[in-house]
Amino acid sequence: MDFLKKYNQVLQEYLDSAVAQKEPRQLYDPIKYILSLGGKRLRPVLTLMVCDFFGTDFKKAIHAALAVELFHNFSLIHDDIMDNAPLRRGQKTVHEKWDVNTAILSGDAMLILAYRFFENYEPQMFQELARLFSETALQVCEGQQHDMDFETRDDVTLVEYIKMIDHKTAVLLGAAMKMGAIVAEVSESDKDKIYQFGRNLGIAFQLQDDYLDVFGNPETFGKQVGGDIIANKKTFLYLMAIGQGSSQQSEELEHLFSINPKDPTDKISTVKEIFLTSGAAEATRDEIEKYSMNAFSLLEIINISEEKREMLREFGNSLMQRNV
Repeated sequence: MDFLKKYNQVLQEYLDSAVAQKEPRQLYDPIKYILSLGGKRLRPVLTLMVCDFFGTDFKKAIHAALAVELFHNFSLIHDDIMDNAPLRRGQKTVHEKWDVNTAILSGDAMLILAYRFFENYEPQMFQELARLFSETALQVCEGQQHDMDFETRDDVTLVEYIKMIDHKTAVLLGAAMKMGAIVAEVSESDKDKIYQFGRNLGIAFQLQDDYLDVFGNPETFGKQVGGDIIANKKTFLYLMAIGQGSSQQSEELEHLFSINPKDPTDKISTVKEIFLTSGAAEATRDEIEKYSMNAFSLLEIINISEEKREMLREFGNSLMQRNV
């Protein structure tokens, strides 16, 4: 999607100077390090893109975009500590490169720096952006807690699972887009619609991530296929198979998700088979389609030009059309 490049270039220029402080280096170097690791920068780019699409100079939204990017990376630093993850984007995680205490403190500083970017806006806009940001940040924390709670629960429902991925992933996508609309000073109705567009797309994206973890092409997916099965993660596929499958399939699944064999090959292939024969795979694809269509139907009633509407459709489709 060539039209996203201009936002990325501007974002990179500002990001290089976003953390101006140098001392103490032990606090600021880890922040600069994680920001230098790149990634898709999807969320801040969306803030700039939406502002532009609503007819306002997108550079006006740069401070909101930087806040989104700093918050996202702050959450990654802390997630990596909780997950004991050694790598992030192919490089050492902050707590591995430095230590856990440094990572916690640098993450905290990032969150505060993120809030400070809103100070560049006039009071009313500052208040609206900060209120959305605070609500979203809290929801992300709630989603993370639910995710951790689910690891030890056997009674997680599909509704609870959707709420968890909504809070953990989708609300930040929606908020990033809504911030662009707030800076563009559009109607409350359009702010809400673009927020719901991003949120529905975020849920569809996360469900597709669950699906591709099992059925994706290892050469194009970019992660180890079957990783969730190896980690005994009770994803939407698992919950759907437990609910829809036969009692024999449910028992076998529960057993397989309680063991950690040295060679997980057989476990992965058996679980895959149960996901297919129980109808869980098809039901998950239907759910992905449902949230995608929810998102795209909102585009039809947002006050933007047909050209921009088509570009948002293209963006949504490119997000969802990762190789299966």
